[in-house]
Amino acid sequence: MAETAIQLVGVEKRFGATVALSGAALDVRRGEILALLGPSGCGKTTLLRSIAGFESPDSGTIELEGRTVAGSGLWIPPERREVGMVFQDYALFPHLTVAENVGFGVPRRERDRRVRTVLAVVDLCGLGDRYPHELSGGQQQRVALARALAPAPGIVLLDEPWSNADPQLRAAMREEVTAVLRPLGVTVVLVTHDREEAFSLADRIAVMRAGAIVQVGTPEELYYRPACHWTAEFVGCVNVLAGRVSGRAVETALGRVAAEGVNGAASVDVLVRPELIELAPDPSGRGEVVGREFRGHDVFYRVLLDGLELVSQRPSNELVGLGERVAVRLHDGRVATLPSP
Repeated sequence: MAETAIQLVGVEKRFGATVALSGAALDVRRGEILALLGPSGCGKTTLLRSIAGFESPDSGTIELEGRTVAGSGLWIPPERREVGMVFQDYALFPHLTVAENVGFGVPRRERDRRVRTVLAVVDLCGLGDRYPHELSGGQQQRVALARALAPAPGIVLLDEPWSNADPQLRAAMREEVTAVLRPLGVTVVLVTHDREEAFSLADRIAVMRAGAIVQVGTPEELYYRPACHWTAEFVGCVNVLAGRVSGRAVETALGRVAAEGVNGAASVDVLVRPELIELAPDPSGRGEVVGREFRGHDVFYRVLLDGLELVSQRPSNELVGLGERVAVRLHDGRVATLPSP
């Protein structure tokens, strides 16, 4: 069996004049949780539905566990792809019990055993005779997950399953799902537009923009080594400093940083995350706090430094007042350099 569970090569999909997928290429490793992250309308759900078989690509190929399911004139329907899917609204049948929902589509000879097994896995033992409207939102999600797992698929697809939940419930629900899926070793692809959700759940993240996958990497790689300015700004707040290459260093308004990946350029942009900019009250400091947003566990400051506005994120036990003069220091942390646009 292939180490790569899902492989997409040059996948294209149009809806009339709208380009939904443009040369999408992706490898998903077996057993990993991969998030498709991007703004609304970037093609995330179309990509997921193409993997599931609910959309047929106009061109390109899709392989699941080494088997071609779309491309070169071949198209395998969803029911023959051995893929489980949890929809955004769960899509439970209201007239069927929990057990009947979970067993839907499972061969009759295996149904009772599989239903008992997956209800135990999602901690819903004893609720098989209830109907969806008698369950909480979290329980309904677990029923949808159990139904996706009942045929014992190697791949599970999640289409923004927590988008309708409030933030606190959302966090609890995704923890529950992760706790169920990780021990099973299934391959998971999750669609989300929520950066925090992708960062907290995924082993790797594929960032999408305008139908294309622009970068794939771990959360740390995307955050500290973005491939382009757009990705850098999409995955989190960032300060962009003009830099002048000098030997093995880059000179910036905050001092010298290591010259990594400058490839002989004379000038580059240095990307600095807000938590790397340290502030200290100093009446003679070069910076002035011109904005302040208290968030409880931390504070976001806007600091004017020699005409350049920077964003600094500091712990709330390091409070600095609005209008206060400050010394500004770049922490010894990871910064990225990109060619100036």
